[in-house]
This record gives sequence, C-alpha cells and structure tokens, in this order.
Amino acid sequence: MDLFSTKNRILLRELIKTDFKLRYQGSVIGYLWSILKPLMLFAIMYVVFIHFLRLGGDVPHFPVALLLGNVIWSFFSESTNMGMVSIVTRGDLLRKLNFSKEIIVLSAVFGAAINFSINLVVVLLFSLMNGVQFTWTVIFAIPLFIELFLLATGVAFILSTLFVRFRDLAQIWEVFMQAGMYATPIIYSISFVMDRSALAAKLIMLNPLAQIIQDMRYFVIDRANLPIWQIIENKAIVAIPYLIPVIVFVIGIMVFKKHSKKFAEIL
Repeated sequence: MDLFSTKNRILLRELIKTDFKLRYQGSVIGYLWSILKPLMLFAIMYVVFIHFLRLGGDVPHFPVALLLGNVIWSFFSESTNMGMVSIVTRGDLLRKLNFSKEIIVLSAVFGAAINFSINLVVVLLFSLMNGVQFTWTVIFAIPLFIELFLLATGVAFILSTLFVRFRDLAQIWEVFMQAGMYATPIIYSISFVMDRSALAAKLIMLNPLAQIIQDMRYFVIDRANLPIWQIIENKAIVAIPYLIPVIVFVIGIMVFKKHSKKFAEIL
C-alpha cells in the first residue's frame, strides 16, 4: 500500500492530532507542559552543572548551548520512546483497518516534532535574551534536523518492531538512554573533553547525536562549539556520523516492513 496515498495522509494527520490532544488531557495547564518540561530539566542542569560545577565556561553562551542540546535530546528521547510503544498501543486499530503500518510510528515521531518546534521557539527567545548574534549559517539547522529526524525514525521503527515481541525492551531502552545522555556533550562542552583526552572526544563525536548537537551549536550559537571536522582530520571518519542516520533509517524501514504483516496476529 502506498505510504503517501490520500488515505494514509489523512490517517497520519488524525493520529498526530489525537495523540497530541490526549497527551495532556486532564492536565491543569495542558499544552504548556510541552514547554515547561524541558525548561524545568534545563533549570536543574543549569544550577548543577553550570552554576555549581562551572562546566562550559570555555564556550560563549553555553547556557543557550545547554538548552539547545537538551531540546534536541528530548526530541530523540520522546520520538523513540513513543515510537517504540506505538504499535502495541494501537493494536485495536491494526486489527480493524487495512493501512500502511508505518503511519503509526510516523505519527509518534511527528508528534514529538511538534513539541520540538515549540521548544525551538523557546530556544530562540532565550538566545536573543542571552545576546546570541544569529548569522546566515542558521539555515544549516534544516538539514541537521532532517538528519535527526531520519535517525529518530529509523530507531523508532526498529524499537517498535522488537517491542511487539519483547516488552522488556522499554526498561532496557530507558537505561540505554540515560547512559547515552551522559555520553553525549549536552551538559558539558566537547572542548572540555578535548582538554583531557583527544581520543575520547573523537570517539564521542562519532555518535550522530553528538555530531548533530555540536553542528547545531556551531552554526546557530557560536563558532567556539567545535564541530566534528575540527576534531577529526580524516574526512572518511568524519563522514561516519552523517551516514549513520541514513543507514539506520533504511534498516529500520526494512526490518519494520518484514515483520509488520504479523503484528495483528501477535497482538
């Protein structure tokens, strides 16, 4: 079935709207949580890691860099977590309708993208308050978001496929994400790692999320945020984190398509 048929596009739109409405149903402040949640986490990180531990002091506007990194990580975390459980939570829909199953996972990722876009407005306002001088290089944020979207969607396809059979995956992924957050230069600058171990910094930057965050910071906030090509000299190695999202997305689609026909039977 054509993923981009009129029927599938309508279903995708309705699923996104429904998920977004139900997410904060019954909450006192409703949709404001999509802004307050990352801001509250940022406030805690700011007090602990910047105010007390003095991390990021070598990078201009590091509080903005911290907020941006947190927003990017939150998008990846939300899209993969929601995508992972999306097939199981929509089991009744799978049994009743005939449509492209990819729509269910995509609706979860697009829902996270809505929150991401709202949070980017907050980052923009905070950047202006912090004196960030924007240049034309901010347009590179667009291909970087596409890279981020491909990575998150590919991972979500793989996780959703596995979660249908292995429900313990949710706990495993939670631990993996917690470890991954500290292994990604969000609460600290990559230059902080470079000063202590150049090899460790190079290994960290092979993580596509680290590359995306650093590139975003470099093009949007300040050139003091070192991108991967200023850390690793070998151009072939530099290309690795840029290729991983595409590879993960293709593998994710292939794995999902291979097993999606049996989802209704298993559920």
